[in-house]
Amino acid sequence: MAVNISKLTITTPVATSSTNHVALELSGAEAIAQFPEIVTALPDGSIRFTAPTKGASSKSTRRTRCEWSEATNWTLASATNHQNRQQMTLTKVNSAQKVVISQMHVRGDDSPPVKVFWNKGNITMGFRTTYNQATPVNTTVLKGVPLGAKFTVAIDVTTHGLVTVSAQCNGVSGSSGTLQLDDTWDSRLFEFHGGVYNQVDYTDSTPAADGSICVISSLSLTHS
Repeated sequence: MAVNISKLTITTPVATSSTNHVALELSGAEAIAQFPEIVTALPDGSIRFTAPTKGASSKSTRRTRCEWSEATNWTLASATNHQNRQQMTLTKVNSAQKVVISQMHVRGDDSPPVKVFWNKGNITMGFRTTYNQATPVNTTVLKGVPLGAKFTVAIDVTTHGLVTVSAQCNGVSGSSGTLQLDDTWDSRLFEFHGGVYNQVDYTDSTPAADGSICVISSLSLTHS
């Protein structure tokens, strides 16, 4: 089944304009049509996301991304279960060998409850029990996910704030176990993200060839 990102919001490594160097955001349909070298619909129905390390970034960072996000926010109480499930292949990674591949993001804040990384061949995650917690607790979800290997990563969240991050690659599975968000998150608005978000700051000397690329072959976002 073809991956449908047409109604998702895409944050690109392209500047909004010649005078506004903040990363351009647009719909998936617009991104594929206007920037096919960055967001590429492949013949098999998968989507390739390309994020050069040196490019446009959001106001608060010097880190680039090519990342989808849900266009509509949700609360924990809005559904019994919330799930973000991606099947993907990381085909290139930046010089730091670390990239965010999936998130449960919180609106209006840069400290999300769940951030999932491909980190030097392992799937790791950062988890914040409390809203605006300064430092997340970092754990490894699955070891041995080589560059070029297809893998699945999922974030499952219940209405009661129970979170599980799981991953599978080459027949081997890993899980964070069940983690509990406290009630400081109850009134917050969330959206799922995915794709590639470089975890290295660009500088004037960053090579043009440095960057990360992923191919998403399956994407399922459910709130039920």
